[in-house]
Amino acid sequence: MELSIKSTTLLIAILLTGLSAGLFYAWEVSVIPGTKRIPDRSYLETMQSINRAILNPAFYIIFFGSLLFLIGSSYLQYKAQFNLAFLLVLAATLSYVIGTFGVTLFGNVPLNEGLDVVNLNQLSKEALTDTRLTYEGQWNRWHTIRTVFSVLAFLLCLLAAFMESSSDKISSLNL
Repeated sequence: MELSIKSTTLLIAILLTGLSAGLFYAWEVSVIPGTKRIPDRSYLETMQSINRAILNPAFYIIFFGSLLFLIGSSYLQYKAQFNLAFLLVLAATLSYVIGTFGVTLFGNVPLNEGLDVVNLNQLSKEALTDTRLTYEGQWNRWHTIRTVFSVLAFLLCLLAAFMESSSDKISSLNL
C-alpha cells in the first residue's frame, strides 16, 4: 500500500496534533492539580522553571509542526477534492490555529513572559500570593481552552482520515 503525499501529510498532522493534545491534556490532569497543592513561592518558581524548560526543539516540533502539517493537509485535501474530509481537516486546522496556537500566543505566552521577569526574591509573602493569584487563574483558563481545542483538532483529523479512507474504498469499488 503506497501512501500519497496527501495521506502522509494528514498522517503526520494527526501524529503531531495528537502529541500536542496529549501534552496539554496531561498537563491539565496532572501538573495543574499538583501545583495547586504547593505554596505560592514554590508554585511561582516551578512555573518559571517549566516555562523556560519547555522552550526546546521537541516542543517546537510538536507545537509548530502541528500548525504547519494541518495547514498543509488542508491545502492538499482541498486541492484533491472538496469533500467532507477536506471540511474536517479545515475545521481541525482552524481549531488548532485559533484555539490552540492563538490562545497560547496571545494568552499563555504573555503571562509566562510577565512571570519570567518577576524577581521572586524581592517579593513579600503577600506579593507572592498576589502574583500567584493574578497569574495562575488566568493561565489555567487559557490552558483549558487550548487543551479543548487541541483535542478537538486531533479528533477532527482522525475523522477526516476515516472519511478519506472510506471514500478511497468506495472509489475502488466503483471501477
